[in-house]
Amino acid sequence: MKKSSLASMFLVSVALAIGTAVAQKQAAAPQAPDVAAPKVMPDGSPNQGFMDAHQRFVSIAKEGTSQLVFLGDSITAGWGGRRNTDSRDIWDKAFGQYKPANFGIGGDRTQHVLWRITNGELDGIKPKAIVLMIGTNNSGSDSAEGIANGIKAIVKTIREKQPQANLLLLAVFPRGETPSFPQREKLTKVNAMIAKLNDGQHIHYLDIGPKFLQPDGTLTKDIMPDLLHLSPAGYQIWADAIGPKLAELMK
Repeated sequence: MKKSSLASMFLVSVALAIGTAVAQKQAAAPQAPDVAAPKVMPDGSPNQGFMDAHQRFVSIAKEGTSQLVFLGDSITAGWGGRRNTDSRDIWDKAFGQYKPANFGIGGDRTQHVLWRITNGELDGIKPKAIVLMIGTNNSGSDSAEGIANGIKAIVKTIREKQPQANLLLLAVFPRGETPSFPQREKLTKVNAMIAKLNDGQHIHYLDIGPKFLQPDGTLTKDIMPDLLHLSPAGYQIWADAIGPKLAELMK
């Protein structure tokens, strides 16, 4: 083989190696909490479970029958009974009359919900109310300001796409056993920021977090078995806490 051919092959190999390294670096780059982004795997490829769930939600939205939409992560998804079988019964009893749609995906962060609602999940549907609770999965890596900005971007997009809908914006639920748990402290700051979005007309902020807590501020495993996700008792607290306000918004 000629020296020129060997040199060319070497240069190609080097270029491929550099390209791969750059791609891996880009794939590993953190996603900003206020910039719409799909969920991806560590290598940067699409998360298939996320994409499949998104497509199901887009199809539900296109049917145009749901009057109430819940947006969120695994805590919201848990209404569907994936984490416990009793939560579905609570969901049906509390919200069934509104033809509700559950657009919750486990592991979602603010940027993922923002991507979902800008890519079809709020198209073809005209709900009377939307319930949003998101941000806990950002709390391990993003700042309180960043998380709040992500929620603000979601709220802005919801208002643009669904101007007729009332938005029930829930404070991010408490997590961790004690009030001093670092992520809980951060989320308390987030909630103080997003509370200011309440306008009393279309955006209605509601903090039901204290209802999950003991008088001393601790969480028990009766309510959140892993100190994050809700038990059936926790879902019942959630349903009871938002029921009156939701009935008002659904008129």
